Amino acid sequence: MSSERTHRAIEAAWRIDAPRIIAAVARMTGDVGTAEDLAQDALVAALRSWPEQGVPDNPGAWLMATAKRRAIDHLRRGRMLERKHEQVAYDIDQQTTSPEASIHEAIDDDVGDDLLRLIFTACHPVLSTEARVALTLRLLGGLTTEEIARAFLAPVPTVAQRIVRAKRTLAEAHVPFEVPRQEERAARLGSVLEVIYLIFNEGYAATAGDAWLRADLCEEALRLARVLAGLAPDESEVHGLVALLELQASRNRARIDTAGEPVLLLEQDRSRWDRLLIQRGLAALERAQQLTDTLGPYTLQAAIAACHARARTPGDTDWERIVALYDALTEITQSPVVALNRAVAVAMAFGPDAGLELIDDIVDEPALRHYHLLPAARADLLHRLGRNVEAVAELRRAAGLAQNERERALLVQRALDWS
Repeated sequence: MSSERTHRAIEAAWRIDAPRIIAAVARMTGDVGTAEDLAQDALVAALRSWPEQGVPDNPGAWLMATAKRRAIDHLRRGRMLERKHEQVAYDIDQQTTSPEASIHEAIDDDVGDDLLRLIFTACHPVLSTEARVALTLRLLGGLTTEEIARAFLAPVPTVAQRIVRAKRTLAEAHVPFEVPRQEERAARLGSVLEVIYLIFNEGYAATAGDAWLRADLCEEALRLARVLAGLAPDESEVHGLVALLELQASRNRARIDTAGEPVLLLEQDRSRWDRLLIQRGLAALERAQQLTDTLGPYTLQAAIAACHARARTPGDTDWERIVALYDALTEITQSPVVALNRAVAVAMAFGPDAGLELIDDIVDEPALRHYHLLPAARADLLHRLGRNVEAVAELRRAAGLAQNERERALLVQRALDWS
């Protein structure tokens, strides 16, 4: 095998198996930062060994076994962990009858539970939201520091420091590498879902930069959500989040034109929506609804997205049902952004006057003071009422607040069209 193909094989194996390896080693060492270092040692060993000895039949198992051996060596070196390493080494030695058996045993044990522990640890509330996002993408997404920095338009040193501090904070806080007990699990699960949704949203509508859609981030968040659903199959909101992401991602191809310019929902070519993702999303939504009689915020948002997915044309959209779903969502979240979205739905269901009245009720909400979609939505309703001078003023205000270049250009163009 050529050197180039060998390196591609190493890169692919690492990308696929790194989260499982880090999770398994973290269970042994009890420290996420140390686990990542040891997993990286295994990667370095592969880079040295495979070009000479060839790519093993099961690259992931090879990396896992090597990382675990590094972990055992690490534990042996730690005087404070001497008794633990002897027990771990004894347990593994007892399971090992041959090098090949060792590899297979190493790859097979409790990986699912380990991944779940890793997700809950990376999203621990002791970390800031930014740190949780960066650490999750690093440990579970397998993204490099440079890739994370590029995705969030942050300087590489800033992201690197954020990740280092996050791992140090987890260690100093003695955060256990475990899935929290039942009484803590709901709250911690909320943090996990929030992080995955933040990653998806940053890909779905980038807050800044010159690209409005970042499909790689959407795909990564969707992959993480699917993994989580496999690890926590009885959690309704996990399936609700999967449903929401599948349904929203189904529109990605229609959300930008060939020049990368945004295409708004009602103007999209619905034949370009991904029917497979829609089917997967509707199935996940059904699963979420089967698991509980009380729908959570992600399931309610997925139900709203399903209304759009089921409508073959914009005129087929069941806006009255969407309003009802927003009513339920508003009661749960008390979010001003949800209130704004509900106002838009009301305008679609009952006319622009009704929607504008609701928007004007929240126009002074402090949390929306710099939210460009508020004046953008208000502009649309004013335009529908024939109040174009006010609409154009609102569009210009929205453009001034927008951070994304593509979105700003769209708002400016609309202002010109309506002038």
